[in-house]
Order: sequence, then structure tokens, then C-alpha cells
Amino acid sequence: MTRLDLPTAAVEDERPRGRLSTFLRTYWFGVTLWKRIFLGMALGVGAGLLLGEQAEQIRWIGDLFIRLIRMLGTPVVFATVVAGVASMGDIRRLGGIGAKTLFLYFVTTLIGAALGLGLGALAQPGVGVVLGEPAEAQAVTAPLSLTDQFMAIVPMNPVAALAEGDILAVIFFAIIFGVAVLTAGEAGRPVARAFAALADVMQKMTRGVMEVAPFGVFALIAWVTGVVGPAAFIHVFLLAICVLAGCILQVLVVHGGLIRLAAGLPVTPFLRDIADAVVVAFSTSSSAATLPVVMRVAEENLGVSRVVASTSLPIGVTISMDGTAMYVGLLAMFAAQAFGVEVTLLQGLLVVISIAVIAVGSAPVPSASLFLLAGVLQTLGLGPEQTAMVVGFILPFDRILDMMRTVPNCTSDLAVAVTVAKWEGELDRDIYLAKPTT
Repeated sequence: MTRLDLPTAAVEDERPRGRLSTFLRTYWFGVTLWKRIFLGMALGVGAGLLLGEQAEQIRWIGDLFIRLIRMLGTPVVFATVVAGVASMGDIRRLGGIGAKTLFLYFVTTLIGAALGLGLGALAQPGVGVVLGEPAEAQAVTAPLSLTDQFMAIVPMNPVAALAEGDILAVIFFAIIFGVAVLTAGEAGRPVARAFAALADVMQKMTRGVMEVAPFGVFALIAWVTGVVGPAAFIHVFLLAICVLAGCILQVLVVHGGLIRLAAGLPVTPFLRDIADAVVVAFSTSSSAATLPVVMRVAEENLGVSRVVASTSLPIGVTISMDGTAMYVGLLAMFAAQAFGVEVTLLQGLLVVISIAVIAVGSAPVPSASLFLLAGVLQTLGLGPEQTAMVVGFILPFDRILDMMRTVPNCTSDLAVAVTVAKWEGELDRDIYLAKPTT
């Protein structure tokens, strides 16, 4: 039976489906993803204001999106790191890329910490603030020592590290595994090809999951707007303005300057093409959850080779904490002003250095940086009780502040990856300059 022989009802049944398919291709999938995500954000703000605390009922959609992204995180890291190392050809390149990446991450983190201190000294958000009631003291955990942090990088059980999502341990094992594949020569080539194929598959999965992003972002923004509400920031308005200013300065001046001065590339394509990653970082408040998206953006939008992307970006999730460093530096000045502690130049330098070191131990999850304050505030002579009061004061308002400061964490990863790729001759300039198609 030909299509012309089909019953009239069946033919009519196909027309709505055809119109729906055309509509989706033209007005949904035909629109760049970042524009759809921004639409979700805008609608989420409106829904949050309209629904108020009832927006809690749709939070599960955003939580589901975060779970989907986090589901991909560890497999993407393991597959791409092994594939990237195995494809280098020369083991000496791994050391060169890694050293340059770590150096740039440390420099940008130091700048972030100094920026936070400077903004705090200039705006003085803690002057006149009385810590205590209604702030409720929160339990504060001491940060891990440097020895413990380095020891934790080496997994006793790689399978357990993969299961638990211990990113640094997974990176370490993946690098060792990739080096072994590389040095195995001809015998290791089938394994290298298998991991290259697996990395491609994981990137396809990431692209598919990102189609859920507009709906997840809508639910998360609606929940934050409805439950927290803009009125909550009356108490910390100046601090919030400082965080926003710090994030903007880091992205435009520090990271933009890195792209322009160190990489010798125009900044506009970089800022234009990272929109997907920025919006996901803002809505999820988690560098770890953003990692699969960041890796896709680096390769497909910015032209960073897999060799560099798989080496620098997973490391950046736990090492590159520009936004965290800026925020902790700002809170250090906030606490000092609230408790009437005068910060000397030497103390300021010690605070910057301690922040840069402690930020490495900050988990890439929402609000983790608040509980690293104890080690920094000790430099200013503030004890656990004062730290607990600062945390208790900030914690109710921290969600949106955390959303803002996750953005420079993400853009730092991408700026360093582009810069290292340019230095190593691993950047496709045509891809970098071209507008993304999705």
C-alpha cells in the first residue's frame, strides 16, 4: 500500500507530527543552545517570582539535570585523560603541558585572592556588621594539611576512586594508565584507539544531556528566586555587589587579559563561545558538574585539541579556583572589618598565599569554600568561634553568591586551556574564530 492508499485519518494523523517536527527543528533545535539556556533562566526568574516558595515543587527537574551532568563527570575525565595522554606520541609533552597549566592556574588563583582582598579593603562590606544574632554559628571543619592533600591524590583503589568521583585520584590514575599505554608502543595502540573512541562517545553523551539544560536551568533559577528571593540580599547587598564586581573583573580583565596578552588571541570569540559553560556553571554552582560541558566547549567551540583539553581541564576542576579565592579573600576582609581587626600588608600577603594553597583543597561543589575559612582567618588571629559566626551569617545567602563565583572558576579553566593550547601549537585558530553552530 502506497502513502496515497492510506486512510484519510492516517494521513491527517501524520500532519501534526510533521508540523511539530518542523517547529522543533526551526524554533528549538535550530536556535543556539546558549540562547535556549538563557531563555530558561529568564523564564525561571519569572516563575520564581510568581510561584514564591511553591517553586520548591519543581526543583527536582533541576536536581535531575545536575545528576545527569555529574553522572558523566568521572567517565568523561577518565576516558579523555587516558585518550589525551596516549595520543601525545612523546612523553615529554605531558610534562610541558602539565607544568604550564599548573603555573597559570596558580598565578590566576593568586590574582583572584588579591582581588578579593582589594575589593574588601576598598568597599569595606564588613564595617558596621554585627555578627551573632540573627546569625547562627555553624560547625566548621579544618582544611586538610598539604601532606594529606598530596597523599589523597594517589588512590589506594582506582575503582573506588572512580566510583566515588574522586577527581584528582582519577586524574592521577588516568595519567599513569595513559603513560603506560603510550610507552607500550605497538601493543598499546588498540587500547589507545579504544579510549579515543570512548572519549568521542562520552562527548556525544554530553551533547545529548545538554539538550536538557534549558529545562534544568529553568527549574534551578525558579527555585532560587522563589525560595531565597531578592529581598534576602538586603543584609548582604554590598557584599553581593563586591562578589559580582570581582567576578566581572576576573572574567574580563584577568582571563580576557590572559587570552589577549599571553595567547595573543582576540577576546571577543572567547567570551562569545563559552556561554554554554558559563550558564551551566552559574545555575549548578558546581565546577565538577560543569566539567563535561567545559570540555565540549573547549574542543568544539574554542578549537583546543583533545591533548590539551584532557590534560588541563580536569586538573582545573580542583586546582583552578579563581572565584573561590576571590570570595574567600573578600570574606577575610569582611570578617576582619566586622571584628575590628586591622590587616597589615604582611598579613595581607600571608592571606593571599594561604588562600591560593587552601583553595586547592576546596571541593568543586556548592558552598564548599565557606568551610575553608578557618585556615585563612587564623592568619588574621581569628579563631574557630569567629569563623563559625561568619559562616553562620553568610550561609543563608550563599547560594546565589556561590552561583556567581563558580563562573570565574569555569572561565579560568577555559582561558588557561586556550592559552596552553596556543603555546603548544594545539589550537585550531579557525574553530576559535568561527561562531559555534550549536
